[in-house]
Amino acid sequence: ACAKEAAQFGRKVAVMDYVEPSPQGTSWGLGGTCVNVGCIPKKLMHQAALLGSALKDAQHYGWNISQPVHHTWSVMAQGVQNYVKSLNWGHRVQLQEKKVKYFNIKGSFSDPHTVCGLTKAGKETVVTADNIVIATGGRPKYPMDVAGALEYGITSDDLFWLKESPGKTLVVGASYVSLECAGFLTGIGLDTTVMMRSVPLRGFDQQMASLVTEHMESYGTKFLKRCFPTKVEKLKSNRLQVTWKNADLDTEETDSFDTVMWALLICCCYKSVLSSCIGSDGL
Repeated sequence: ACAKEAAQFGRKVAVMDYVEPSPQGTSWGLGGTCVNVGCIPKKLMHQAALLGSALKDAQHYGWNISQPVHHTWSVMAQGVQNYVKSLNWGHRVQLQEKKVKYFNIKGSFSDPHTVCGLTKAGKETVVTADNIVIATGGRPKYPMDVAGALEYGITSDDLFWLKESPGKTLVVGASYVSLECAGFLTGIGLDTTVMMRSVPLRGFDQQMASLVTEHMESYGTKFLKRCFPTKVEKLKSNRLQVTWKNADLDTEETDSFDTVMWALLICCCYKSVLSSCIGSDGL
């Protein structure tokens, strides 16, 4: 957006953009977090969950819907990912129309006005500019103190690009990213559990946070409260066995899941946006 605005004022503009693949190998196209692994795919998957709820309600309004209703993750995922890819292409076209030069490389500063990077072919590219805007966004973090977390866990970066259903899923964390993902996973019929160390939506109004988690529980999302993971192991069945500590009972507990998703941190730059939107768009 900044590049296109600057170009409209007659400035010579370039964009240097590169997606470092996630530890699980997931990458995506031009457009940043919101387009590829944030607001857009999240809201589309929420819509899938809402449609499922509407099908259940429809029976009470006279609609004859065959039971049981089945959701196919791969069909939803293909549709969501195709839509995101269309937005990636749209951004490329818009940059070309504004005569913004696009470099699909990872850059680093060599001095205050020079950024350099290597192409996939190993060729060095150097770009100089009077003004350089850093707008890299953020990436989810893994709990490096939990054995097996990096090897076997995923983050929301991966969830939106999975081709097959995550199945029985443990979402670790109580951030809004955690609750959003757990909400639509439950909504499309998956066995979903949220593990939270302390309180949900830390930093937000706790009365509202409690209403959110109570609502989620009423729709089937399970919560492991005052619990924190200590180990993730892969079983012979390829399921993931998670060991955690229950702080209230002072016990060690285990269960197995198909997918473990880490959603531990909240990006504070979105906090003010979320507080103004909550309750109005399904967040």
